[in-house]
Amino acid sequence: MIIPVSIGVVVLAGAWMLVAAVYAARSRLIDDLLLGLTALTEVGLIVLAVLAAKGFRDIDPSSEGATFLAYALSLPVVPVFASLLAIREKSRWAMGVMVVAGFTVAVMTARIYQIWNLYAVR
Repeated sequence: MIIPVSIGVVVLAGAWMLVAAVYAARSRLIDDLLLGLTALTEVGLIVLAVLAAKGFRDIDPSSEGATFLAYALSLPVVPVFASLLAIREKSRWAMGVMVVAGFTVAVMTARIYQIWNLYAVR
């Protein structure tokens, strides 16, 4: 179940990143579309964190289990803080933060997917 959720989160984070990049290029501020994408990504990250914590014991103990769990449990914080900063900051750099946050979520979620595929005991 971790695999489809992580793929969905990567797709949502990519869409979030692209919309934020367009907003940054046009010097637009955060709006409902971007907040909606961020909220959907956040929901996916919370589901992924719960599934990862539940399936943590299925990771081979001699592998990167700690990295897997640390990524999964720390990722839900990124969209929240990026959104709060983007709401507070009224410049185009707020959208730059959103782009970097979306990229961070996509890369770390892809790494969770990779660790699960490589080290999960089936």
